[in-house]
Amino acid sequence: MKSLQLILGNARYFGPSWVFASINILFGTWAIYIPTVKQSLEINKSELGLAIFFLALGVFAVFPFASAIINRVGVGKSTFYGILASCTAAMLPLLAPNYYVLMGALFLFGASNGITDISMNTLVTEIEKKDKVKFMAASHGFFSLGGVLAGLGSFLIGPLSNPVLHMSIAVLLVLLVNFKFRKHYFSEIAEEIENEPFSFGLLKPLLLLGLISFLAMGSEGAIVDWSGLYLKEIALAPEALWGLGFLGFQVTMTLGRFLGDGVSDKIGSVKIVAIGAILAIVGYFLVLTTDTYFSIIGFALNGLGFSVMVPEVFRIGGNVKGIDSSKGIAFIAGSGYAGFLCAPPILGFLAEHYSLSRSFVVLLVCAFLILLFTLLLKRKKA
Repeated sequence: MKSLQLILGNARYFGPSWVFASINILFGTWAIYIPTVKQSLEINKSELGLAIFFLALGVFAVFPFASAIINRVGVGKSTFYGILASCTAAMLPLLAPNYYVLMGALFLFGASNGITDISMNTLVTEIEKKDKVKFMAASHGFFSLGGVLAGLGSFLIGPLSNPVLHMSIAVLLVLLVNFKFRKHYFSEIAEEIENEPFSFGLLKPLLLLGLISFLAMGSEGAIVDWSGLYLKEIALAPEALWGLGFLGFQVTMTLGRFLGDGVSDKIGSVKIVAIGAILAIVGYFLVLTTDTYFSIIGFALNGLGFSVMVPEVFRIGGNVKGIDSSKGIAFIAGSGYAGFLCAPPILGFLAEHYSLSRSFVVLLVCAFLILLFTLLLKRKKA
């Protein structure tokens, strides 16, 4: 919690951390209107899954060019310009007049978020090195906090009855705070480091970690994208409660990230990932009861379980003996984003051809696989 105090007590650290929150405020506000967009454009679940795939594709598409852009523009400037682009692109999906425009709008939204995501993580890394402080984990906690704020905004769905107006309010909040604090990070420049090329020899020792990252990030993205629709169509929740699954998931995700480092220090990284998988499994069982309130509690348990998985897998991968930490983390991050990219269309296909409940059974199986891989990881470590 010391890093959280550092952020709240110093504008130099609060500015970059608010960018983390900003991304999820925008994305979360879009996420709670997914059922509305599906209904207004009269598209089926499979088509919705493909459209959401274009959002992930936009994120993935900017990765090869992000480093060159950041080094050319400056990491502080690319972070601020990225959030401006994200604010603009966030409006587009809710204004889309048809399905094909929606896919293009989501691609641009994903690309804007992707460059901002890489820029803000690089920015925090540079500030940590220069100031000899640590606030990366707490900054990711702010990302989850942004999701909480977006979830609380779901209570505006009824009173506003206007998705575009709702998103405009979210954009205004993001812009006002970022304009106020941009001077504290705008001039930062990243130190250029020549990285060694990736070696496929890393695949064997990192395979289990990569699989956990793939399943965990895919599951996180799936819950964010489909929890509202699940509560609407399967749990038959009233409109006012559609966003509560997302809200519960983000609240517990935030708490888990702010507290996870302390727990990990006491019980170890592998054990905390296993506990996270167990919590996620229990959460899915509650979701699959199809009771509205049990489902909301289940999504909250999912958030607590998944909150610790990816950060801890990064921590383990960065400390594998005989492997450069940057290579380990790059492989795990790539595996995770591949999961995030694949999950929406796969679940959309299952939901359309079988049922949305069946899709969540698949996610339950993925949680069991994470637990299995964690136990295998523990044996390897032993």
